[in-house]
Amino acid sequence: MGYETKIKLPGSNYTYNLHENVKRFSLRDNGFIETKQGNFQLVRPLDATPQSREGFKLKITVNKEINGFKMSITTANGLRSVDIFKDEKYKMNQDKFYFLMDGMIERNVFDKE
Repeated sequence: MGYETKIKLPGSNYTYNLHENVKRFSLRDNGFIETKQGNFQLVRPLDATPQSREGFKLKITVNKEINGFKMSITTANGLRSVDIFKDEKYKMNQDKFYFLMDGMIERNVFDKE
């Protein structure tokens, strides 16, 4: 999967894209870690308890040019993508996803449509 300028997760209500003014320091201030390749990666659990090693994770990778990104929700081990929007039993995970994304939107990392 290549880097995209806009991403809509399957079943999600919104399409996300990078904010036009996002900078390297903005990403680091919001928890992104710079990888050896120069990309920026954020991994956040979508569980009720952050210490839990089970559940789903939000993974976002922004390329080093800061003009494209990848976003997925994966199983706890990160090996398989999941669709948390297909079933109402994942409502808490959906709410946490939207909460995390809204926080990054407020800090001008992402925009949503």
